[in-house]
Amino acid sequence: MRLPRENIDLSEDRGCLQWVLGIPLALGYIPAVFTCYAALTLRAEPGDEVMRDTVRFMSGCSLVLCLVGLLVTITPLFHRTMGRWWFAAPFLLATVAYFRAQTV
Repeated sequence: MRLPRENIDLSEDRGCLQWVLGIPLALGYIPAVFTCYAALTLRAEPGDEVMRDTVRFMSGCSLVLCLVGLLVTITPLFHRTMGRWWFAAPFLLATVAYFRAQTV
């Protein structure tokens, strides 16, 4: 007869752990939000290649920061503890940054 095993994912412990893991993730996404916002607000004139390159660089930085955050979120500890909505915000932000870089 097998003895019942204690579940390591206790529901009462998840609340504090979500805060402990969520705050660094949110702080990691702040630079991504800032660079995406900067890329969206910069307007390139038709002949201004320097501004166009700057917008593409800012979009690329935002995209890389979002993908790093997504890779951190995929790790088993974060994946098991955090909800699936943590994937939505950086994915949406990365999509906006990608399309901004393509439409400059």
